[in-house]
Order: sequence, then C-alpha cells, then structure tokens
Amino acid sequence: MSRNKATAIGLTAILMWALLALFTIGSAPVPPFLLNALCFGIGGLIGLAWTSRKGIAVLRGVSWKVYAFGTAGLFGYHFLYFTAFRIAPTAETGLIAYLWPLFIVLLSGLLPGETLTGRHILGALLAFAGAALIVLGRGGDGAASTLGFALAFGCALTWAGYSVLSRRLGAVPTESVTVFCLAAAGLSLAAHLALEETLWPQGATGWLSVLALGLGPVGAAFFTWDVGMKKGDIQLLGVASYAAPLLSTLALVAAGITKPSPAILLAAVLIAGGAALAAWRKAA
Repeated sequence: MSRNKATAIGLTAILMWALLALFTIGSAPVPPFLLNALCFGIGGLIGLAWTSRKGIAVLRGVSWKVYAFGTAGLFGYHFLYFTAFRIAPTAETGLIAYLWPLFIVLLSGLLPGETLTGRHILGALLAFAGAALIVLGRGGDGAASTLGFALAFGCALTWAGYSVLSRRLGAVPTESVTVFCLAAAGLSLAAHLALEETLWPQGATGWLSVLALGLGPVGAAFFTWDVGMKKGDIQLLGVASYAAPLLSTLALVAAGITKPSPAILLAAVLIAGGAALAAWRKAA
C-alpha cells in the first residue's frame, strides 16, 4: 500500500470522528461507559466479519503484548477522558484533552525514517489555535480541577502514544484492532457496572445513533486510523486531526443543534492553514 493511499484511509477516521458529537447526542441518555461497551462491541463484530476474509487464525499470530498495548490505548484513552470530564466538566478540560494531535506531530520526530520540520510544528500550533476557538467556545458547566486537567493531559498522551507507537507495529495486521475493540468493550462494561446507572437508548433514534457510532466513530475509525498511523503520513494526519472538532461543529450546525458564528470561520482558516503547512513537504 502506498503512503498516500494509507494517508487517505487514515483521513477517513477523522471524518468519522467528526460525527461523534452528533451521534452521541442522539444516543442520550446512555452513560459513557455503557455507550463505549455497546459501540466497541459493534466495532469488534465488524472486525470479526472483516477478519474472516483471511481467517481468524491471523489473530492467533499476534503477541499478547500487542493486544495489551492496543486495549490499553483504546480503553485507557476513553477511561481517562470520561473521568476527567466527571471531575472537571469545563471547556479547558476539552482543550487539554485535544493536545493529542500536537503530541503526535512532536513525537513522530522520534520515529525511524520520519523528519520533523519547523513547518510541521508551526502547522500543528496553528491548527491547535483553530481547535481552541471551537472547544473553548463550547463552554462548560463545572468547576476547574487540577486532577481533572491532569487526567485530560494523560488521556492526550495516551492517544498520542498509542498512535505513534502503532507505527512501530507496522508488521502487525490491522485485523488485531478487532481484539482491541472487543477487549475494550469488556472493560467498558465492567467500568459501567462499577460506576454508572444503566440507561438504555430511547426509541429508534437512540438505537440508530448507537449503531452509527459503532459502525463509524467508535468502530471502523479505529481500523482506518491504524492503517494511517502504520503506513501513512503521520505528521499530516496529526495536524489534520484538528479538523475533527471543526467538522463536528459544522455537523451540529447543519443539524440545527449549534448556531453558526464568526469563530467557526476563523477556526476553519487556522486549521486549513495548519494542515497546508504540514502537507507542504509533500507538495514540494
């Protein structure tokens, strides 16, 4: 698979994550960990269907250490993210959690065969500024908390570390993400039973939203992201990830949930400019 094709596949994950907020709203009042359990379960079943083309035996050839790593990445990120927002449900918490694309760009310089340039860093910072306009503009309904901010920072490091280290596992088949999803579903169910009240989706809209989440943002997106991280342009994907909160906001505007504002236009310019800088090396 060519680098450009793998990058294009990775970009589809960002497009799917752009619908995360919209479908999550539709899935209310399902609590976060139960929602994760349902969605990761759907994603795992999709993975099993996809893996069956090569045969389930392909999963037996993967080390348990890889499965532990992948499960820790998927479940660990979501556990830290949700816990951070329970403690400090503020816009600042969201912005700290969204440091992960910047961390991906910076950490990618440590990978063999990758070159980190000033343009990558500047592009990531511009895109981060654009994301900040979106995230901070959403506000929050809780108090600030040092512990909550620390957990948000930890979740950003967790996802960045998972994404970048996936590059070192290029020989591991993407089908392994199937096990990551199923294991994360099991851990999410355990967290739900320990921490949450059980509330199921309401009506057809609720169940369809859960299904859509499992098929896309909390399912297939992890498979396509794996391809992009292992074989694509990791710096460009890192910077382009800042398009997710912008596209998410645009989806909410289109659905009539959020009102348009001048900040959205400015955020679009900053994020697009940052991505263009990161891609400059490719165009040269």
